[in-house]
Amino acid sequence: MEINQEFKGKLIIFSAPSGAGKTTIVHHLLKSGLDLQFSISAASREKRKNEIDGKDYYFIPADEFRKKIENNEFLEWEEVYKDHYYGTLKSEVERIWSEGLHVIFDVDVVGGMNIKKYYGDRALSVFVMPPSVKHLEERLRKRSTDS
Repeated sequence: MEINQEFKGKLIIFSAPSGAGKTTIVHHLLKSGLDLQFSISAASREKRKNEIDGKDYYFIPADEFRKKIENNEFLEWEEVYKDHYYGTLKSEVERIWSEGLHVIFDVDVVGGMNIKKYYGDRALSVFVMPPSVKHLEERLRKRSTDS
């Protein structure tokens, strides 16, 4: 594949509360044949049973994650629980753009706002509103992945 040196990649940011359906929307768009590639987030938590490192997340130990924070390697990051960090590596966006593709994100609301702030007009931010708090609670309980 020949990369256009004039390529100016865009970003599409989907954010929502956990369980609202943003991942379902992102997966649909990725299958649609558009020039999109998913931005894989980094996480310091333990990998869940069905997750794959480098596909679902880049699983990074908490001490290494903190070093990357100190080295300004993240677009955005958050410590969600003690020593459970999540973030977007700047290198991930550059990797996708180097392939001549646009970046699509599936992030929490704060992360999405930070990415939008960093890239401005190059980023489109979409908030996915859950149908109701009750529906959101039902989805999260059925998921059975969080306490």
